[in-house]
Amino acid sequence: MIQNVQKNRGWSRYFWMNRYLYFLLLPCLVYFIIFHYVPMYGLILAFKDFKFSRGIVGSPWVGFENFKYLFSLDTFYRVLGNSLFLSILRLFIFFPIPIILTLLMNEIPLLSFKRIAQTLLYLPYFISWVVIGGILVNLLSPSWGIVNNFIKTLGGEPVFFLGSAQYFRGIAVVSHIWKNAGWDTIIYLAAVASIDPELYQAATIDGASRLQRIWYITIPGIQGTVIILLLLSIGNLMNNGFEQIFILQNGSNLAVSEVFETYTYRLGIINGRFSFATTVGLFGSVVGFVLLISANAAAKLLGKEGIF
Repeated sequence: MIQNVQKNRGWSRYFWMNRYLYFLLLPCLVYFIIFHYVPMYGLILAFKDFKFSRGIVGSPWVGFENFKYLFSLDTFYRVLGNSLFLSILRLFIFFPIPIILTLLMNEIPLLSFKRIAQTLLYLPYFISWVVIGGILVNLLSPSWGIVNNFIKTLGGEPVFFLGSAQYFRGIAVVSHIWKNAGWDTIIYLAAVASIDPELYQAATIDGASRLQRIWYITIPGIQGTVIILLLLSIGNLMNNGFEQIFILQNGSNLAVSEVFETYTYRLGIINGRFSFATTVGLFGSVVGFVLLISANAAAKLLGKEGIF
C-alpha cells in the first residue's frame, strides 16, 4: 500500500514538473480524439444496413453480410490488386530516395547552398495535388504538352500519357516522389544532426574517406529512424492517398487507377452505399494493422528496434 502511494506521488510530481510540455501536447490530443477516435463509432455501419430515416443506431444489424458481399465481387479483387501493387511500387522506389537525398545534403560543405537546396526540395510539398495535376496536364498533354512537343520534334507520334493505363503507375510514382521526397528528408536530417560530430572528426584523423564516413557513421546513426519509418510505410500500404489518385484518374486508366480510397468514395458518396463503403474502408484498415504488427514482429526477430 505504501509503495503504491509513493509511486502515485512520483507520477504526480513528474506530471507537475512537466506540466507545460503536456499543456503543449493537449491540442494534438484533442485533435486526434475528435477527428480520429470519435469517428470510429461510425465503423458499426459495416455491420448494419444503414437507413437515413433510422440513423446509425436505428439501422438494422446485418452481421457480416456486407463483408460476404464484398468478397464475392470481382471488382474488389481488382481494386485490392491495384492498391497493393501501387503501394509496393512506391515503397521500393520512393522509400530509399529521401535517405539518399539526406546523405547528399549532409555532405554539402557550403551552408548557403545547402539551405537553398533544402528549400527547393521542400517547396513541392506545399503545392496541392490539384495544382500538380494541372502541371502534369501541361507537361503531358498530347496536343500542347512539353513532353509530346519534344517527341514530335524527334519525329515520333504524340502519346496520351494521362489517358493510358500503362503509364498511370509510373506517373503516380514519379509525381509522388517529386512532391514528398524532399519533405521526408526532414526526419532523416534530424537523425543525422543527433550523431556525435566527434565521430566524424576521429574517422577523418584515422584516414577514413568521405564514403567510409557515410557508410560506417552516418548510415548506422540513422538506422533506427529508417527502420521505424519503414515499418510505418509497410503498415500504410493500403493507403495510396485519395487526392493524387483522384486527380490523375479518368475513365481510360480506371482499370489500374481504382484503389480503395476512390472505390470507397464512389460507393459511399456518389452511390450513397454508406454501409458497403464503410466495409471497404474497415477492411483496408484491418489489413494495414495486420501488416504493421507483422512487420514490427519481424523487426524484433531480426534484433532491430521496432515501434513498440
